[in-house]
Amino acid sequence: MGHLFGTDGVRGLANDSLSPELALRVAGAAAQVLGVDTRSGRRKIAVVGRDPRASGEMLEAAVTAGLTAAGMDVLPVGVLPTPAVAYLTDLYDASLGVMISASHNPMPDNGIKIFAAGGHKLEDAIEERIEARVASGEFTRPTGAGIGRVLGASGTRRPGADLPDQFSVGGTHERYIEHLVEVTGRDLGGLTVVVDCAHGAASEVGPAAYREAGARVIAINADPDGLNINAGVGSTHIDQVQQAVREHGADLGLAHDGDADRCLAVDAAGDIVDGDAIMAVLALGMHEAGTLLEDTLVATVMSNLGLHLAMRAAGITVRTTGVGDRYVLEELRSGGYTLGGEQSGHVVFPRYGTTGDGILTGLQLMARLAETGKPLSELASVVQKVPQVLVNVPVSDKTAVTSDPGILEAVRAAEGLLGDTGRILLRPSGTEQLVRVMVEAADHERAEQLADDLAKLVAAI
Repeated sequence: MGHLFGTDGVRGLANDSLSPELALRVAGAAAQVLGVDTRSGRRKIAVVGRDPRASGEMLEAAVTAGLTAAGMDVLPVGVLPTPAVAYLTDLYDASLGVMISASHNPMPDNGIKIFAAGGHKLEDAIEERIEARVASGEFTRPTGAGIGRVLGASGTRRPGADLPDQFSVGGTHERYIEHLVEVTGRDLGGLTVVVDCAHGAASEVGPAAYREAGARVIAINADPDGLNINAGVGSTHIDQVQQAVREHGADLGLAHDGDADRCLAVDAAGDIVDGDAIMAVLALGMHEAGTLLEDTLVATVMSNLGLHLAMRAAGITVRTTGVGDRYVLEELRSGGYTLGGEQSGHVVFPRYGTTGDGILTGLQLMARLAETGKPLSELASVVQKVPQVLVNVPVSDKTAVTSDPGILEAVRAAEGLLGDTGRILLRPSGTEQLVRVMVEAADHERAEQLADDLAKLVAAI
């Protein structure tokens, strides 16, 4: 069996590579690795949420079966963003949380993201233990009263369950919204925002949170039917929010992905403000307020050189990690830093949450606009981007790029041409059968030519 876990959980084509049988086994293995209190034997709870894609209903049933078959009670929270499931896992002192989502991937895909106690993403060693259990088929099945229960919206409490006294699915949504607005800490009255919900997990709670914070909200693509998630909308198709911002004369637009752990923005003119620029705006605000610990921002190797230059000019250090918010999170936790993220729009505020939160990012960005009275275009202009070209190359073996002699030699030659004026990065995707070829250069034409040349070589291996 190959590795089950990629950079962000177990992901695949729903009812094919990601079957309900596999979902049941993964959930059961996770329960036995993370959920058993061997000292007291007391039953533990798992929080389970999903995005609205159709296969989520099937996989939620399978995950619930796996957890309860392992003797764990399940607290279903319905359709909520990934960061909400992480937050509720911590809030309810659950042993683990499960989010069923393939994030920005197309509707036919789905995924299983698992959080440990406290709402933290799993360490590699824990993932390996879960994978080993799945591979071995080792599974202890309690019977009778030892079987887990599904703790439904009625709030029924059963002996031995660590269940909050008052629980309802609606209540979990409200608690998450209250948390977001409370930590934003600023009235957003006077700001008009267009929010593209990607027909995803943010469709209900996203607009509700922005309105609760005081903003005038124009929600688009907020009518999920199970089939339309990410379908030409959201953070990977930002043209719709650009157009809506211009049509409505809004102050800004925000675009989320299917599970709302990402946020990209556009200014009042409809120009894109990506994750690098968002992080720069927020880092400068925290730097001024004295809340950016050690004046350090954590970003990945994909962040544009322009972000590094802007932060250097402001006296802010950028610590760089591998691609994936899990690596950003690891660096944030190990150093105790207070802000990090990715160019793709994953932004993490460790004081307020344990994973990237797109809605919280949107609220914090709007709070900075309200605090300064400046338009987003002015705030984001601090980052002057170095031309960057990213090419996604479909391949049959995405790992071959890391060892192919011809590719390695071509990269060395291109780096020699660029010197200190640019960068080259070839990276196998963690979620798709692609190799991502990224080139930065002093001019766009040079970056495009080098990226095209390298992409052709990658496609041929």
